[in-house]
Amino acid sequence: MNTDNELATLAFEVRENAYAPYSKFKVGAAILSESGAKFVGCNVENIAYPEGTCAEAGAIAAMVAAGETRLTEVFVVADSKQPVSPCGGCRQKIAEFGSSDTKVTLANLDGVRVTMTMDELLPGAFGVDHMDVDHKDRD
Repeated sequence: MNTDNELATLAFEVRENAYAPYSKFKVGAAILSESGAKFVGCNVENIAYPEGTCAEAGAIAAMVAAGETRLTEVFVVADSKQPVSPCGGCRQKIAEFGSSDTKVTLANLDGVRVTMTMDELLPGAFGVDHMDVDHKDRD
């Protein structure tokens, strides 16, 4: 099975575990780390809406908890008319741990997929190059 299909399968599966009692909008995400490990996340809502977490953020948190800080590919799926796109905050999170050429695939349950790079998804992303800091932990 190729990576695209593996990430898709994982994202579709974890989407079923999403906790979305308020919006009923379940989202699943799967990421591939630089080492080849795969991590998943689903959205988790909270009655205090801003306190919920996105699927992409959950997958990234799982990756970081496992001791990794670089991702190379992302797959996101939801039940929407068009392939679901990460929110602005998740785009920034993906940019933090990926690179401008990180592959991001957006999908819906009908099988429609759109694949783009992180640079296409978030052109001009705010990054470490904008800061006057030594960020050796990223490499």
